[in-house]
Amino acid sequence: MSAPRLDRLSQTRAFLLDLDGTIFLGERLLPGAAEFFCYLDERGLQYLILSNNSSRTRLEYAQKLRRLGLDLPEDQFLISGEATALYLKKRHPGARLYVVGTPALEEEFARQGFTLTDDSPDFAVLGFDTTLTYAKLRRLCELLAGGTPYIATHPDVNCPTESGFMPDIGSVIALVAASTGRKPDVIVGKPNRPMLEAVQAKLGVPVEQMCMVGDRLYTDIALGQTGCATVLVLSGETRREDLPAAAWQPDYIVDNLAGLLNLIHGTRRLG
Repeated sequence: MSAPRLDRLSQTRAFLLDLDGTIFLGERLLPGAAEFFCYLDERGLQYLILSNNSSRTRLEYAQKLRRLGLDLPEDQFLISGEATALYLKKRHPGARLYVVGTPALEEEFARQGFTLTDDSPDFAVLGFDTTLTYAKLRRLCELLAGGTPYIATHPDVNCPTESGFMPDIGSVIALVAASTGRKPDVIVGKPNRPMLEAVQAKLGVPVEQMCMVGDRLYTDIALGQTGCATVLVLSGETRREDLPAAAWQPDYIVDNLAGLLNLIHGTRRLG
């Protein structure tokens, strides 16, 4: 590993961390998670927990981590559902939305001042909906066939679990495209610009001084195209054998957050 890459990691001012497959997997806190956040607090480094999983709110995620033994402030979370609501609020405040998502996602949009309806909405919004029904899917396709603007909270095809994977929003996007011929007009979550805009608004740190840590190549590691450093953890979706054919390559590869902490300590000793 070259000196410039080590130096770049040691100069990171803000860490962006994925949740599923990075900090926890199912109901299990992953190795090094608690120690890594202690390190960030001790060093006074900024961080933001950045998840594409729009099926839950940041409060629900904060409560889950607390249950697993990691107590982090709710305002240190940014979820793609909230980022989507902020994106629309900035451009179309008070719009009428047809939301295909969990009750938690619906509550997020209602909290941000939107009206939820399936009757002539201004936008159709697709989230990771673990309560998906055929009736919801049919209405979404009807609206898209009729020309309703279409926004998706994030692009993830699968969500990692302790037993493997479960279909995520990207799988539903493909299904809807097969039926209607339409793909989302805007996708908000990692690695897309709307998510980065929300991050910058919260942190106020130059992108070049950020480091994204996650387990998925086409979302977490692809965020490196914006100029931030990237660390791939092998505790979630991606395996080493996936790397040779990947379009996006990480700056660093570690087994988990414990491995990242060891790497950071090594860079500081070198400096």
